[in-house]
Amino acid sequence: MGGLCTEIIRDARAFEDLEPHWWRLWRQSISATPFQSPAWLIPWWRTFAPGDLAAIAVWSGDVLAGLAPLYVESDDRGQRLLPIGISLSDYLDILCMPELEAEAGAAIADAVLSLEWSQWILPDLSADAMSLSLELPNAQERRSMAHATCPVLLLDGDQTLARSVPARRRRQLRRAERAARRRGGVVVSRGESDPQKFLDRLTRLHGARWADHGGGVLSELAVEFHRRALPRLADSGLARCLTIQIGDAVVGAYYGFHCRDRAYAYLGGFDPAYAEESPGAILIGHAITAAAGEGAREFDFLRGREGYKYGWGANDRWTAQKVWTRSAHP
Repeated sequence: MGGLCTEIIRDARAFEDLEPHWWRLWRQSISATPFQSPAWLIPWWRTFAPGDLAAIAVWSGDVLAGLAPLYVESDDRGQRLLPIGISLSDYLDILCMPELEAEAGAAIADAVLSLEWSQWILPDLSADAMSLSLELPNAQERRSMAHATCPVLLLDGDQTLARSVPARRRRQLRRAERAARRRGGVVVSRGESDPQKFLDRLTRLHGARWADHGGGVLSELAVEFHRRALPRLADSGLARCLTIQIGDAVVGAYYGFHCRDRAYAYLGGFDPAYAEESPGAILIGHAITAAAGEGAREFDFLRGREGYKYGWGANDRWTAQKVWTRSAHP
């Protein structure tokens, strides 16, 4: 493999010790998102650890040239090789140094074949995911190019939203802002400097928003995960956290990310008592404006085909899924 050395990491401490090397590799990968960063995946494993760790690291000397954060989950259906971060992550992938992508990818594939599994499942792959080019001999591949929808709004740098957001949504936003001002002073604030306080507010408002609709996605374990991940994301400059206060009440929260030329809207919540003022929409408007000001070319609403995303002018972008199956273990 041209001097590359492959290591299968099964110990959680050794996995965490990868972090400084991991960050260097992540920063080199033009297709990497916050969901492949150590700030996201190390807390995920600490919180959930739902199987046996089997992360694959590929080294070129003392430089991490490739990484596949994986684990093996076993039940009566067999052994499945899965990506760390599954379920809570909107995008998943391996990481490889661009100049060694083919070699590191082949080394990861060889290491995967040395593990025991009946299925290797890689969901939520973006169109430029490195995993799409992986090939595994002696395993049957099934690929879906329409796995999940992530509506994306294209931005053109205009911080007034006039050229990016439909006129109807801009009118609705102005009405919401006027309604909010009639109810009291309106203050939108950044929350990354105090991640735990922000998460307290987000958890309360997300729960209030979804109380009558199944309870939302913030289970106790998910909150525990975000309490570990958000400080790391904030320290690395990836997190974008906003709250809106109307009068004396904090009535909305927005949790997102910014990475290179893309912003990501991950999670939000608002007080239903202020539904007429649309605090969630006001926050998204602020997030889009701020993202454009930071040079974002896209505002990614992430998984789900909720109608409000299309009201902002977003268009569907599909992720892919690859599943390899084999009948015999090595």
